Amino acid sequence: MDLDVFVTTHRAEWARLEQLCGRRRLTGAEADELVDLYQRVASHLSQVQSAAPDPLLVGRLTSLVARARSAVTGARSAGWRDAGRYFAADFPAALYRTRHWWVPTALASLALVAVVAVWVATDADVRAAIAAPGQIREMTRPGGEYEAYYSSHPASSFAAQVWTNNAWAAALCLVGGVFLGLPVLYALVVNVVNLGIGVGVMASAGRLGLFLGLLLPHGMLELSAVFVAAGLGLRLAWTVIDPGPRTRAVALAEEGRAIIGTIVGLTAVLLVSGVLEAFVTPSPLPTWARIGIGGLAEALFLAYVFVVGRRAFRAGHVGDVEAADRADELPVAA
Repeated sequence: MDLDVFVTTHRAEWARLEQLCGRRRLTGAEADELVDLYQRVASHLSQVQSAAPDPLLVGRLTSLVARARSAVTGARSAGWRDAGRYFAADFPAALYRTRHWWVPTALASLALVAVVAVWVATDADVRAAIAAPGQIREMTRPGGEYEAYYSSHPASSFAAQVWTNNAWAAALCLVGGVFLGLPVLYALVVNVVNLGIGVGVMASAGRLGLFLGLLLPHGMLELSAVFVAAGLGLRLAWTVIDPGPRTRAVALAEEGRAIIGTIVGLTAVLLVSGVLEAFVTPSPLPTWARIGIGGLAEALFLAYVFVVGRRAFRAGHVGDVEAADRADELPVAA
């Protein structure tokens, strides 16, 4: 290929395409011309890359083709409409689609909490191995460590601290799936065992009702978010092992995009949980009222997943980004 002749021959077409890309409004004829020129210049770029890969010309044509593609397909920018669609459809659909992972995770975790709690509450030797009797009395007495924890800081700063810590924990559970789920299982077991120990120690001191009154108002929603994060992390781990009919790269890309979105959604859920923990849990409201508020928040979350999420999932939402925002994929053999 004679590069100078090629440039001279097609320079006018490139200039015309650049001119059309710079216009905000096009007539019908100009729009047709834009599409035709876009296809031709894309072909020119392919010819140059294969026959005479001059870096400057390749760079110029690549930029021009990219601008033309945006003009032809219509460039999108994220905004409030995208955020609204995410929380109205994509996020609940992702939760509903992955329910077969996080619901069993939640049930198994709660069963382990119960086993640890009963073991600690009924076996003095186990409690002695956890802490000295004096330390346990200090933790469980009226106004002790368990009870004072929720009023030890100003509510607003406590809410921010709780939210940040829980959001980080959820994010680590989600991305930990890439490492075959081992970090997810470790974090989940540690949290579940610690919760079981707390329940068992307070039950042994005859203060289980008080402990549950402090735990349940925020704990129901908080634990739901943790179980969702752990379940999705385990799902990602299984995708690494068995991507199914998709290539491993495509499967990880799809599940990874959904998980990144889920981190955003769970951060919002944990924000609500943090507000409950800071303002409702230590409040002077009766125990039944505090637990009722937490129960209402949990019921709304479950309705969000199994009513809104099911409807969105059946409408075709899966929690992935819009098709126009995904990278093109090459076909592969079945």
